Amino acid sequence: MAAKDFIVAIELGSSKVTGIAGRKNLDGSINVLAVVKEESSSFIRKGVVYNIDKTALCISSIIKKLTTQLKTEITQVYVGVGGQSIRSVRNVISKDLTSATKVTQEMIIDLMDANSAMKYPDQEILDVAQQEYRVDSQYQTDPVGIQCSHIEGNFLNILQRNTFYKNLNKCFETINVNVAEMYIAPIALADSVLTEAEKRSGCALVDLGADTTTVSVYSKNILRHLAVIPLGSNNITKDIASLQMEESDAEKMKLKYASAYTDNADIDNDLMLPIDNDRKVDSRKFIEIVESRLEEIVANVWYQVPAEYSDKLLGGIILTGGGSNLKNIDKAFINHTHIDKIRIAKFVNHTVTSNNAEINAKNAMMNTILGLLIKGDRNCAGDEYDPNNLFSQKPDAVPSQLNRDMPKKQGVVPTEAEKRQQEEELRRKREEEERLERERQEEEKRRIAQEKKENSPLNKCWNLLKKMTQKITEEE
Repeated sequence: MAAKDFIVAIELGSSKVTGIAGRKNLDGSINVLAVVKEESSSFIRKGVVYNIDKTALCISSIIKKLTTQLKTEITQVYVGVGGQSIRSVRNVISKDLTSATKVTQEMIIDLMDANSAMKYPDQEILDVAQQEYRVDSQYQTDPVGIQCSHIEGNFLNILQRNTFYKNLNKCFETINVNVAEMYIAPIALADSVLTEAEKRSGCALVDLGADTTTVSVYSKNILRHLAVIPLGSNNITKDIASLQMEESDAEKMKLKYASAYTDNADIDNDLMLPIDNDRKVDSRKFIEIVESRLEEIVANVWYQVPAEYSDKLLGGIILTGGGSNLKNIDKAFINHTHIDKIRIAKFVNHTVTSNNAEINAKNAMMNTILGLLIKGDRNCAGDEYDPNNLFSQKPDAVPSQLNRDMPKKQGVVPTEAEKRQQEEELRRKREEEERLERERQEEEKRRIAQEKKENSPLNKCWNLLKKMTQKITEEE
């Protein structure tokens, strides 16, 4: 990429909104150029936008700070979609065929269209993860060309509440920021920290965030389940704060003393942990509070792993996110799940260079935003930024257009503007099809009426009389 070419990504987290700009090199590595963070706990809860105006102001501030650091205008941004309202639902669309019919690409598209047309109360289909197709009694990932009499399409629809989806879009429309693409954040994260072997052999990715924990289950390179649990490391902090202390002090104690698992023989019943200069808390009580909440989170994570995959996770469990830094977190998961293969993904699989201390810490807290940056493939840089020109204005953002000739990438969420465009095109297409069908039916009616007229007894008598008259006239 050229000197001033870069990609910008924004992650809307429960505790912070993060903006990042980076340049992709020819060898696939990334140079991080700028990182900006702002507090978001007052307007984003559990990864979901609740206050549109405050979120819009925060995004605007982040883009302004990035623009100043980069000395270049930002024309578009990549955005991660996540939070508590994200969930997956399985759906099966089946079709009976005549005996020994060969499956065509058009049949597959019809099944996909039928699935996309599914309606869920108050829910929006963000993306569809295609599973296998059942052809008669066998499962195939690519059934085109196979003869069968029955075909079923298995789909995993990823949903979000309509309200939250519209709130997120409204934030960017309010400040006139063009969204290059929206990505489902857990999928972007999985693509950046999981290996192909883990996805193929079966694994569960657990992103331990501040207010939420996201569980993504993969098998045979296919996303099988996605769920967001409304529990995170902040719940541990609040539990510690119940010992009559400020949350800021509870957070410090968590970072300094908390452990996800402590052997009973290692607990010192006489040890007191200092809260401040005047107060202390019993070590055993502190351990019990932390472990109780951790056990609840781990139990909920394991509950989200579908039963048919729980004994097939040959790739093991991969932990990431800020909560994965908790001491002995791997032991806590081993004790509950009885899966010995636990890996903590501290950093993404790509080569990333940066001067930013938080990125270089490689503590799993920046993995999602880096995953979004890695996904980006469009230049987000505009004209050179002149801070002294008070009258300069950015060009109006134009909603990104969907290229229908290009295959849809996994995890991409169409923006509301793109959905409106799709709906308008579908409406025009439907109206054109209805017009052609009306014309065909009218033509068919005229043809039938003409045939009836020609075959009626009166018409036959008239034709016979005409022939007789013509014959008499010719003889005369």
